[in-house]
Amino acid sequence: MTIFMIIGIIIVALICWFTIDYHLGRKNHLSTSNYTPFLPKKSDIELFTDGENLFQDLFESIRNSTQSIHVLFYIVQNDQISNEFLSLLGEKASQGIKVRLLLDYIGSIELDKQKIKKLREKGVKFARAHSPRFPYLFYTLQARNHRKITVIDGEIGYLGGFNIGKEYIGHDPKFGFWRDYHLKITGEGVSDLQQQFLKDWYEATAENHLEDRQFFPEQQAGKSTQMFISTYGEHLDNHFKELIRDAKQEIIICSPYFIPGKEILYELLDALAKGVMVKIMVPMKADHPLVKQAAFPYFGKLLLAGCEIYRYYHGFYHAKVIVIDDHACDIGTANFDKRSLYVNDEMTCLIYDQNFVRYVKEQIAEDFHTSELLTYDFYRKRSFLHRCKEAVASLVSHFL
Repeated sequence: MTIFMIIGIIIVALICWFTIDYHLGRKNHLSTSNYTPFLPKKSDIELFTDGENLFQDLFESIRNSTQSIHVLFYIVQNDQISNEFLSLLGEKASQGIKVRLLLDYIGSIELDKQKIKKLREKGVKFARAHSPRFPYLFYTLQARNHRKITVIDGEIGYLGGFNIGKEYIGHDPKFGFWRDYHLKITGEGVSDLQQQFLKDWYEATAENHLEDRQFFPEQQAGKSTQMFISTYGEHLDNHFKELIRDAKQEIIICSPYFIPGKEILYELLDALAKGVMVKIMVPMKADHPLVKQAAFPYFGKLLLAGCEIYRYYHGFYHAKVIVIDDHACDIGTANFDKRSLYVNDEMTCLIYDQNFVRYVKEQIAEDFHTSELLTYDFYRKRSFLHRCKEAVASLVSHFL
């Protein structure tokens, strides 16, 4: 038996193992998780599109906390802004505030272990979401908790696209300015964010605080109707399809990764055929290999159908936003890609408030001004190498 045959057998065996592991692991995960479309609530909502402003507000809310701080992020880096954030959590825990920090295992795998040890010594409860485990090792390495939730004293909530790191405040020269969308929420909806955090904490630690009323103070109704949708690698595609079908005049989709799959692509093409204007915003730059190329196979049909596709060049574009006409928008943690649709744990906030929707559209209009419109002529002339990368990207697009 030649060395090439042995290598071939090993590769085939690994592919078989990965395939079986992933499908059985996903089946097991979905059987133990719950799709949660929370009931509509009335909340006051503030939008942040700049990391400096968000972190200033978030850190101030943490400093002013008097009872509890619950934080879930996908990524916390090892840098100055992250150190400031972790130091602040440790300081509050030392004051007797109940502080829980939940980080995704893969997303924050590089966080210094000594920093975690110091947090625990100061009284911070720390855990990792989706730690790899047998018998579904490959699946658990892929499934990520991509939610970014902060709840302070059960009264102030945050949700959106920002993680904690220097790139999110524009201090990474590789990316430059970082555009993202993040919500600050007060009012009735905060209890839903608290509930979701405690569900994720229970899954990671087996500690159940869902019935602890100290974390669920009475809330006053806000002015905006909103509804949270929490997904576990399933049902998000149906939510996106419903939004697209609901559009009468305009659909705006903003995402750092545009890999929607065939079914959602066809929904967008149907909307275009009915005369609905569709605009898509993606970054010019890429922060992960192949994600940029994975989008291009979808662009051709959309461009021919009349879709406007913009590529943001003023830094990096990380916003996760869908706007439907003038009456609804969806902002949260979910990208418009297969990983968010079919693998990750995500949470989005559907907002029905015309004034807020108009404000969001004004922010997106500013982003359009620092973007380049993709033409079909440019698309048609892409290089042979680019097309080869597209083919490879399409094969692995589920896990990008």
